[in-house]
Amino acid sequence: MAGKFDKQADFYANGRPTYPTEWYSMLAALTPHHSLAWDVGTGNGQAATGIAEHYEQVVGTDVSEAQLKLAMPHPRIRYLHTPLSITDDELVALIGGENSVDLITVATAVHWFELPKFYSLVTRLLRKPGGVIAVWAYKGVVVSPIFDPVMKRFYDTTLPYWDPTIKSVFDDYKTLPFPFESVGIGCEGKPQQLDIPQEVSFEKFLNMLRSWSPVNTAKDQGVDLLSESVVKELESAWGGPKLIRSIAYKGFMLAGKIKL
Repeated sequence: MAGKFDKQADFYANGRPTYPTEWYSMLAALTPHHSLAWDVGTGNGQAATGIAEHYEQVVGTDVSEAQLKLAMPHPRIRYLHTPLSITDDELVALIGGENSVDLITVATAVHWFELPKFYSLVTRLLRKPGGVIAVWAYKGVVVSPIFDPVMKRFYDTTLPYWDPTIKSVFDDYKTLPFPFESVGIGCEGKPQQLDIPQEVSFEKFLNMLRSWSPVNTAKDQGVDLLSESVVKELESAWGGPKLIRSIAYKGFMLAGKIKL
């Protein structure tokens, strides 16, 4: 996924939904220690800042330098660029060493990872016993009976341009390999369904759509999925450009610990 979101880093930072603070409290309650957390694929640090309210230090890593340049500063967060060329041993040492991490989080990114390699790193880095890994994403949004059918039509136009790598997102991570012992928040094949409520302007919602990888893949192929007419139709169904709406993204999460 190196460079996958570089071009739209600004839209990503401005448009992606923030996750409920309750999620971080829920995850923090699962780990007996709160010294170190690792947020993988941190992007602009959206999840890292929430995690930092519960852990003494958070390491946020990403392969995208463009994303990290927009990362939100926080006194307890250390952001690190981790190019694909970095070795596993180098990465383990960089994060904190084996058996050192209390919580590992991956917010809307694990579907891009080379999972056997990543899970091997998780096994080495998570504190045993007590360490927890949590991965989550979202798919779909509920806005209003008028807007939702218009959004569905737009979504259907993006389908040919989605990277097949992220097929696990389409089924809410039900097919995502997750070889960890359940801690009560989903398990392999049965993710926990969680809503992400938001108060959103139309411009913010539009920025979220502009950050989508298929929208940018289509643009690279000369296809403008968010043409002026499409944007106008979405705006009209939203209720106008100035309306702030209460909406809900449909999230799903898997959390677990190392099987001993």
